[in-house]
Amino acid sequence: MIASFAAACGGSDASLALPSDAQLVQRFPQNLVVGDIRLPISVASGGQLLTAESSTPDELVARIVRIDGYRDDVILDGLRAPRHDANLAVPYWPFRATITEPGFYRLVVEGGPSDGAAFQVVRRAEVKVPGIGDALPAFGTPTFADARGVDPICTRQPEPCPLHDVSLRDALALGKSVVLLVGTPAHCSTGTCAPALEALVSVAASGSAAVFIHAEVYADPGATRVAPVVESLGMNYEPALFVTDAGGVVAARLDAVFDEVELASVVG
Repeated sequence: MIASFAAACGGSDASLALPSDAQLVQRFPQNLVVGDIRLPISVASGGQLLTAESSTPDELVARIVRIDGYRDDVILDGLRAPRHDANLAVPYWPFRATITEPGFYRLVVEGGPSDGAAFQVVRRAEVKVPGIGDALPAFGTPTFADARGVDPICTRQPEPCPLHDVSLRDALALGKSVVLLVGTPAHCSTGTCAPALEALVSVAASGSAAVFIHAEVYADPGATRVAPVVESLGMNYEPALFVTDAGGVVAARLDAVFDEVELASVVG
């Protein structure tokens, strides 16, 4: 659903230690909107993802090119992304940029394929998922006291995670920062939900004053019915992490793949 290969072509820069047949693997959902965007990528070689044990660069450098119609304009250059692989089998590099106009773009990494990884940026009104600056909708997420028809309320093994003591509606009324993770460890299509949840549990135990909540994607053990959180947030991918300020406004969001280091950096 999220990972897609961008075919390799062109040369490689030995200083970046990328394989000559490097492929970029998109780790972000196609729901990017104008403003600040996050573009995490991984690297593959020979059709296989490079793992955390592989020799990979500590940092990647890239440019963003606009590719609408006949245009082929470099709009951002010298973007840098550090490698992240804490508690993950596959490392990723999260590029961040500010895109002010809707359109079609390409992320081209130095030493990687010349056709890079294409993506689209749309107007904010075209995406339902709450973004930076939007109020996080207040609704009841499943708790140990009230599962709200979701069974199981947590698919973490061997025990459910402890982040189901308070519903999102009640948490938002506390006047504190709220951290909400939407993801299902047992049925995750990207394989990143389980490590994301473990990272969240670890950060939650570190003494942060924020309220931490986990919500599953499915309402039944067979993963045949989506849980209410999916419809309430307009989700079509997982996992997703929302961090609000004390007023319930989304201050940060991480999508698809993130490790404990990046998670801790946005929780504060």
